[in-house]
Amino acid sequence: MDFQHILVVIDPTTPEEAQPSLIRAEELGMLYPQAAVTLFICDYNSALDGGRLFATPGLEKARTSLIDSHLRYLDKLAAPMRERGITVKTRAVWGKRLDRNILHAVSETGADLVLKTTHHHNPIKRLLLTNTDWQLIRHCEAPLWLVKRADRSIKAICAGVDPLHEADKPAALDRKLVAVAQALGATTQAQVHTAHCYSPLPRTLVYDASVIADYDGYAEEVRKRHASAFEEFGSKLDLPAERRHLLQGYAEEVIPEFVEEQHIDLLVMGAVSRSRLDAALVGHTAERLLDDVPCDVLVVKPDGFVDPSKP
Repeated sequence: MDFQHILVVIDPTTPEEAQPSLIRAEELGMLYPQAAVTLFICDYNSALDGGRLFATPGLEKARTSLIDSHLRYLDKLAAPMRERGITVKTRAVWGKRLDRNILHAVSETGADLVLKTTHHHNPIKRLLLTNTDWQLIRHCEAPLWLVKRADRSIKAICAGVDPLHEADKPAALDRKLVAVAQALGATTQAQVHTAHCYSPLPRTLVYDASVIADYDGYAEEVRKRHASAFEEFGSKLDLPAERRHLLQGYAEEVIPEFVEEQHIDLLVMGAVSRSRLDAALVGHTAERLLDDVPCDVLVVKPDGFVDPSKP
């Protein structure tokens, strides 16, 4: 993976010293000297929005002044990076929908990586699909790096794969996730792991009498099927056996513990396009993991992915 343009989302309400995405951007800027970095702010204040009916020159002047202030702030943030030889541009816009403005900036700048700080999310917001991170996971065409732990550099990376494609992921996406993890590992000199989670149906949800009678045998058959597929996948890609991890349990339950145990700094995950109803009721695995994994998450789409919300 050879980044050429990194878009960094800056939170205008957060102090300079509490911008993890900025810290990660500087680290990546040094590792990818050919990449240009754009620091991006989108701001909205209802007090300055008169709408079409109540728009006045005074409100427009106030919005312009706010944007100018943000641009000066971005230049201040960019100064240390520019001193280290990183090419840094700045961009500030006024807009009500942060996710749509980020997606627009990705399209206009041609960014091939988006860095954004992520925080704990309210479950109600997840249900209502109003959270910016979840919208970006679904719609962002560029790889989306959600930064949680910029206080430590990337020393261990894990690609989460699904060799049986039970989550509707195409086989090519699993290979792409491993390739991305390996490319980042080569650049950062990080150790690269792969993990696959599987889970037999709980005994309480099994209604077939023959399966209930030999539930342990059923569970073992499920394990063997996943182990065989994971072994075949790893062998084809020459993945070191000691860094392949077959985990029993639901991903949102076992991955956070695995990340802690293996000291993973970056979890690389795939996301596929789903219907709006399916996303509302189920959600991507990456979404369900966001609040719980104590590391950065890089969300990668299949080749040829096009934002389904585009007109």
